[in-house]
Amino acid sequence: MVAADLIRVPLMLLAALTILWDGPAPLVYAAAGVASVVGTAFRPAQAALMPSLARDPEELSAANVASSTVESVGSFLGPALGGLLLAATSAEIVFAVNGLSFVWSALMVARIRTETRPPAAAERPTRPPFVQELGAGFRALAGDRGLRLVVGLYAAQTLVAGAFAVLIVVTALELLEIGEAGVGFLNSAVGIGGLLGAVLALALAARGRLALDFGLGVALYGGPLALVVLWPEPAFVLVLLVACGVGNTLTDISALTLMQRAVPDEVLARVFGVLESILLGSIGAGALLAPLLVATLGVRGALVATGLFLPALVVLSSRGLASVSVGSRVDARHLELLSRHPIFAPLPSATLEHLAGRLVVKTASAGDVIVRLGEEGDRFYLVEEGTVEADAGNGPVALEQGDGFGEIALLRDVPRTATVTARTPIRLLALGRSDFLGAVTQDARSVGAADALVAGRLNPIGPGVSPG
Repeated sequence: MVAADLIRVPLMLLAALTILWDGPAPLVYAAAGVASVVGTAFRPAQAALMPSLARDPEELSAANVASSTVESVGSFLGPALGGLLLAATSAEIVFAVNGLSFVWSALMVARIRTETRPPAAAERPTRPPFVQELGAGFRALAGDRGLRLVVGLYAAQTLVAGAFAVLIVVTALELLEIGEAGVGFLNSAVGIGGLLGAVLALALAARGRLALDFGLGVALYGGPLALVVLWPEPAFVLVLLVACGVGNTLTDISALTLMQRAVPDEVLARVFGVLESILLGSIGAGALLAPLLVATLGVRGALVATGLFLPALVVLSSRGLASVSVGSRVDARHLELLSRHPIFAPLPSATLEHLAGRLVVKTASAGDVIVRLGEEGDRFYLVEEGTVEADAGNGPVALEQGDGFGEIALLRDVPRTATVTARTPIRLLALGRSDFLGAVTQDARSVGAADALVAGRLNPIGPGVSPG
């Protein structure tokens, strides 16, 4: 994020100096174009950073609402302030001030502090080749049916958004006959709806049904467009466009929060980078498609076809969205057990939710051996029900509900240091090596807690210490 800001500073200054010295116009266009391309990295990085800053799911939703609201306000205030500055000064001053705004942004972002740190070489898996890393975002999306559905609907919504930008002009000029000034009024209605949508998104977030809220937002963004033809009067159309704005914000916030809570931290930034590319492409495609629809179907037909497209997709996808909602809700008991364990307690709530969703339930009868001394370790275990005994050769230690074992083999990459046997019928929650290491080694406080447990285990075992 800081790099994206700092790269754009000299580009803005280059544009300002080119205008000041009567340089070639293509150089100004090139500087502005490169700045736009560089800026596309900012939003994915911001979206990926947000879960590590939020303390719980509610705060994550609230942060996304605040971010969307600020972005909506900025999209209107920015051009307005730029226009006023241009009228009062000159174009080179506008570019220079814009460059200073990126300096201010970089300073603000640089002040952000998280508790995460790069894992030590011994703690992290081997870094994949560049090509594999580059494709991690695509693989994460391709491997999750629910995410594919969300991204597909999101792309459809931005396709309509691209067409919307064209159709709103045609509607103002040809259907409503309110002139060029009317275009501004219609866009303002969408902006007002966006602010109202932020309030609605915050209220709905408490229900924990993000995927269904997302579907509602997608349908609400498109549906009102089809209703414009019923009564093409400015007042009625303004109300409909307010509804479109509500749907747009609800779509953005729900999709963003849903993906932040569903995608593993290690590929989150890459997934958002892929998403940003898909959305930008969809907007461009929609803008190209709109004139073809108007030429083929007329203004009214284009509005109806564009407006009904999204509600129809949501209806067809309703069963899939319902399953995404079910999948995004984790077992509260599992989440509580994770949050109470000292290794996981420091982790952000979004990470805990992701880990809770990755837990696999294992059951065993009294006398069954869960892990054996000297064998390879590939999982961490939490005791959900029952009691187990851990024996490293110096006497058994009982582990009960909420205790864990197996972290030593994973963190130190050594064979199991104890044999763990079920004393009673038990129910365990197993977490795979990559999920465990991916979460724990990215947080300094979690690493510290894990090191303390390992030190207690190796010096020698005491009651309640997690062996493994």
